[in-house]
Amino acid sequence: MTIGYLRVSTEKQHLANQQDEIRRFAESRNLTIDSWVTEVVSGSKHERERKLGNLLRHMKRGDTLIVTEISRLSRTLTDIMSIMGKCLKKEINLYATKEGYSFDNSINSKVLCFAFGLVAEIERNLISMRTKEALALRKAQGMVLGRRKGSYTKYNILIRNRQSVIRMLDQNRSITYICKKFSLSRDTFDKFRRNYPSVQQAVDRKEARRKNTQK
Repeated sequence: MTIGYLRVSTEKQHLANQQDEIRRFAESRNLTIDSWVTEVVSGSKHERERKLGNLLRHMKRGDTLIVTEISRLSRTLTDIMSIMGKCLKKEINLYATKEGYSFDNSINSKVLCFAFGLVAEIERNLISMRTKEALALRKAQGMVLGRRKGSYTKYNILIRNRQSVIRMLDQNRSITYICKKFSLSRDTFDKFRRNYPSVQQAVDRKEARRKNTQK
């Protein structure tokens, strides 16, 4: 099976150009696109939280995934390497049309993946180094490091009141209202809903109702 994957970050961008590019590439390789997967989502979001993650889980050995650019897979090199690794492990052919990259079971592909992996490792080390330097600077400036006192307790309060939160969302209560009610930050709430699909679903239902009323 051959699949074309299309991604844009916002609804203001268009998928048609990517689709045309992939279709031309497939024709040049005598391939037929069996299915298209499209999504409007930031490339910084982990592939597990996107359609791409579900797609990779269901693709099989010998399947082909085509994108216009490697950056359509992710905006971070470490995530790109993780996706490439999954493709190689499952023997999925991956093509990026604009860069001309081909990742399959050939020696050239494995060498290219090694080069990408080396760069990703350097990137991880640089990020780690910058993080350690920033923390050391903050500590030297007298800043208190670590989790803010009370944030974990407030998170547990949300867990215990999960059904109440869902009811409030279904009653069209705003997230701001819920945060004020439980005296917690938006970041704590966002972490909570990411970890509890039933809460995220309630948020999605609320957002869908809001869009319907605007039509």
